[in-house]
Amino acid sequence: MSTAPAKHIVVITGMSGSGKSTAIRALEDVNFFCIDNLPVLLLPKLTELAGGGQFEHLALVVDAREGIFLQEAPRVLDEVRRAGHHVEVLFLNASDESLIRRFSETRRRHPLAPTGSVAEGIRAEREALKDLREMADQVIDSSALNVHDLKRMVQARFNPEPASGPSLSVMSFGFRHGVPPQADLVLDVRFLPNPYFVPELKGLTGKDPRVAAYVLDREETQQFVEKVVDLCQFLFPRYQKEGKAYLTVALGCTGGKHRSVAIAEELRKRLSGDHPRVQLWDRDIEKE
Repeated sequence: MSTAPAKHIVVITGMSGSGKSTAIRALEDVNFFCIDNLPVLLLPKLTELAGGGQFEHLALVVDAREGIFLQEAPRVLDEVRRAGHHVEVLFLNASDESLIRRFSETRRRHPLAPTGSVAEGIRAEREALKDLREMADQVIDSSALNVHDLKRMVQARFNPEPASGPSLSVMSFGFRHGVPPQADLVLDVRFLPNPYFVPELKGLTGKDPRVAAYVLDREETQQFVEKVVDLCQFLFPRYQKEGKAYLTVALGCTGGKHRSVAIAEELRKRLSGDHPRVQLWDRDIEKE
């Protein structure tokens, strides 16, 4: 068993094309010592070589290129945990359609199907990574994320900088485009009148003061926001007590352009006083 000081280790794994390179760069930007494509069998040795206080936070990518060594991953990670290190496994996933599109855009061959189709490579990779997927502490589906969204999300979840509470994200979205898989709390605001059906507001978004006033200047909206704030203030310390370092509250309307955007901004303002690390993400505001 290693005598090296305890480390915080994030193991990034997942599907090719799902954003592993973006994720490890995001952690490098918040002072993790990062290694791409380290054979998992070398992880115990790495914790010894990174002894002392210089490298407290380590991140590494483990992917399907390891072949037969992947079978050793559960044993090796358990060994490192038993040595006293805090190990988290982040699995990056995406839909087959998203992955095929990304490979097509970059004209890359899939690493597990160099002479076959991308779809064949994706099937083989899902099978190879199924054990790591099951043991993942956190899963991020990057299908609907751009590189900036993914970077922000990874940093919010793993930033080693101390904080008074969990990192909070408030998200607006449209049910038409699917419920965000990364949301911890999903709230439906479609009970409110829709600015889309007001001709002078239809082409605007919830960022416009006229739309915001139409949505927010209602007694039922104010009551709803107050109840959501009360719910968040009840839940956040209890999530924190259970060790959850991040929370995403998602507010959904039909298209994600009007009601949810206005209410998400209002909720961010109200929560920012107690939680300075509140981030706002309007997922579908640019979509038609």
